[in-house]
Amino acid sequence: MNPRRAFLVVLVIGAVALAWVAARYDAARGTAAAPAADSSEPITLHFFRNPSKVPNISMRDLDGGAIDPASQRGKVTLINFWATWCGPCRAEIPDLVALQNKYRDQLQVIGVSEDEVSAEVVRRFAAEQHVNYPIVMLTPEIEKAFPGVHALPTSFVLDREGRLVQKHVGMLTMTTAEAETRSLAGLPINATIEEFDQTQGLKLEGGAQLTSIPGIDLAKFPPDIRAEALQKLNAQPCTCGCDLTVARCRVDDPSCGVSLPLARQIVAGLQR
Repeated sequence: MNPRRAFLVVLVIGAVALAWVAARYDAARGTAAAPAADSSEPITLHFFRNPSKVPNISMRDLDGGAIDPASQRGKVTLINFWATWCGPCRAEIPDLVALQNKYRDQLQVIGVSEDEVSAEVVRRFAAEQHVNYPIVMLTPEIEKAFPGVHALPTSFVLDREGRLVQKHVGMLTMTTAEAETRSLAGLPINATIEEFDQTQGLKLEGGAQLTSIPGIDLAKFPPDIRAEALQKLNAQPCTCGCDLTVARCRVDDPSCGVSLPLARQIVAGLQR
């Protein structure tokens, strides 16, 4: 084989390999193999059987502007709890931006930052990410209206009447998020709706990052230490053989004799 032909063969093989890697990456995020939400391919959506109305609350965006969720009546609303330190939260921002842009007339995304830093820090981060939807800082009033956020990201989906119809813990699957938006907005979609009872169980999916670790009191530490501790506890594997992170093991098996001292050791190493 002459050098020119060998070079072309290498190029072809490299292109095929890159395409395979890209397809694997997209599939991992739930976008490659899944049909488009507005295609003719059928999809099954799950909504709460008896959706409850979310109380009217006051919010202010990072610039101090008032946001009245009641004024969003007639639109689907997606309340996304996140933090700048949370890897999966950062990873899903481009999809939320694209979703907001595509359905600007039918959907309103609102980001709720759980960061314990100034609004200015979050504002700079949002600008760097080209966020096109309002972001508010977490307040006790918001926390009361949307209880049970024990992991990030967590997203609440409200229908056009302001009723809570779904809660997602972990990274959103964009095919599902778009399909839910189209269905709730009354747009054409080939979807079957299945209703289920809302439960309080914690189901961690999509790389959800826990914000509360059983047996570990992070309240006494400054915000920067808490954020760093949560990052490490959600990333470091437990050595008990469970094949889980330390944080996840603490939730799934609070009686584990390995994860608790390991978690305490991680936190102790961050104190300065």
